[in-house]
Amino acid sequence: MTDARGSDSRFGETNARRAPGTPCWVSLMVHGPAATHDFYGALFGWEFRPGPQQLGPYARALLIGREVAGIGQLPPDRQLPTAWTPYFASDDVNRTAETVRLCGGTVGVGPLDAGEAGRMALGSDPAGAVFGIWQAAAHLGTAVAGVPGTPVWNELLTYETARVAKFYETVFGFEPVPDASPGRDYVTLHLDGRPVAGIHGTGEALPRDRGPHWMTYFEVADTDESAARLVELGGHVLSPADDTPHGRVATVADPEGARFALLAVRH
Repeated sequence: MTDARGSDSRFGETNARRAPGTPCWVSLMVHGPAATHDFYGALFGWEFRPGPQQLGPYARALLIGREVAGIGQLPPDRQLPTAWTPYFASDDVNRTAETVRLCGGTVGVGPLDAGEAGRMALGSDPAGAVFGIWQAAAHLGTAVAGVPGTPVWNELLTYETARVAKFYETVFGFEPVPDASPGRDYVTLHLDGRPVAGIHGTGEALPRDRGPHWMTYFEVADTDESAARLVELGGHVLSPADDTPHGRVATVADPEGARFALLAVRH
């Protein structure tokens, strides 16, 4: 992974309309939203307020009074795995959705209007990883960055990078930059010369029950303390905290099994 913030400003460009392709929002669909609100509220200090209801009960998480992420409720008859989903900005969600289809992906939801907030679609890449497309209107996306409790990076875990990197390059205009390290299958996706997301080819090491999927990294002040707190709240540590060139990282899951990462950024 790579530090994608560009600066430590808490607001900065998060208040501006994003360039197409920019990761602009993360959302989680769960079976028990009330318990999930309690979990993330205690872990990250989030508060919640109602959001667009076009996809059923949905709430926006706030930090410092600013929107950070969304949590919605899965239909009770759908036994889908819970997962954090990144949304990428688009000037025309209909056109982007059509490009997804033409490039071998699928569009499972939408495009549809989310009230006055904007227009969205959910798609999956050729390997099956789910992502969102967001055409902003009143809601521009995550409005605070660079502080604990905010998304700091999105990384795709998949079988191999070459095919899916080409897909995301065509759909969103990313410039794929492969890692030159021997034996490492990793591509950083750049937009306007800036790293915005990553693709990690893991071969057959993906969890069988999960398959290719996007992983959201949330910034924390202390990875070990946050991981311990997460366990107290009913979450699980999947990969213990480890030091990396970008900071100390732990891979974890919430009580419903949604995987994400805790990252104390190295300054």
